Amino acid sequence: MTESYLSDAIPSPCYVCNEALLEQNLQLMERVQRESGAHIILALKGFSMWSTFPLIRKYLVGCTASSVWEAKLAAEEFGREVHAYAPGYKTSEMDALLPLVNHISFNSLNQWQTFKDQVLEAGVSPGLRVNPEHQEAETELYDPSAPGSRLGIRAADLQGADLEGIEGLHVHNLCECDSFALERTLKAVEEKFGDLLHKMKWLNLGGGHLMTRAGYDVDHLIKQLKRLRETYDLDVILEPGSAVAWQTGPLIAEVIDIVENDGPIAILDISATAHMPDVLEMPYRPAITGAREPGVLKHTYKLGGNSCLAGDVIGLYSFDEPLRPGSRIIFEDMMHYTMVKTTFFNGVEHPHIGILRRDDNFDLVRSFTYEDFRSRLS
Repeated sequence: MTESYLSDAIPSPCYVCNEALLEQNLQLMERVQRESGAHIILALKGFSMWSTFPLIRKYLVGCTASSVWEAKLAAEEFGREVHAYAPGYKTSEMDALLPLVNHISFNSLNQWQTFKDQVLEAGVSPGLRVNPEHQEAETELYDPSAPGSRLGIRAADLQGADLEGIEGLHVHNLCECDSFALERTLKAVEEKFGDLLHKMKWLNLGGGHLMTRAGYDVDHLIKQLKRLRETYDLDVILEPGSAVAWQTGPLIAEVIDIVENDGPIAILDISATAHMPDVLEMPYRPAITGAREPGVLKHTYKLGGNSCLAGDVIGLYSFDEPLRPGSRIIFEDMMHYTMVKTTFFNGVEHPHIGILRRDDNFDLVRSFTYEDFRSRLS
């Protein structure tokens, strides 16, 4: 597989989606849907490479959108169900959104009351996002149930509320979690909102279900989803982002130069801040094919990006062979929550986007130009 990513047919820098690996993930999700009766939809906030939608829509029933633009992308390019949730909607957004979606979840009772008549008239199924006040996410930046969270309505704030017209509840507090985190979450949800679940048509369990990660207990997940459906007689919806594109392709980069300052520093043709911002935001250390922790292999380098941000540094890695200008670097697992966050900061070259097909042929599906950079400015 490494040889395929190093092919001269693949330019640098480039995000490369491996079609065969993507389909493996989708086939597992199809099994979960078939055996549990739940529905899985694609969270565009995690993966919105629409050139792969013809494959994904063979397995998943739709998409979930966090904005009008994502909903429009789902409606135009995916063409199946469209679900929506955002922390807040403006009137102009609601006018544009309702013709595009099948389900919509509101973050507050105030938003629901503001748009209730409009939503019901449009025939869109409405829901409320609730906060189970149960924490499972390891990183606070990604924890919707952290104290003081702006996401979701607490059970205490629903007491005595008029919920006439509401057909579903939306719960999302997981982040790359296992099925046992889901089981604990469901316990909290049922304790706080169980009386409401019996009155609902659907329950959306959000994302964070990393069912495609090695070692994930898929049978346990299926058991939880079946129990939930049978207990409350409702449709259960999952909307993973990471799980769909988990381990489905790298970001290919290239060494531009080697400089010295308390050790060798390799300057790459990509930028952490512009092309994989979670490296700085979470932070996390991306895996590199053939590389190890500093000092483990013969040659250790600090890897730096090509923007002018002083902190545009990916980290220290060691390699068997010395790096030189032109050496290729394969950053693994760069499909989910990476391309969707890229920017044109500094006007540095944006990575190409391509698909490695099942027959090992590479299709370049998008290259970026100065005009793309210019069009974002005024």
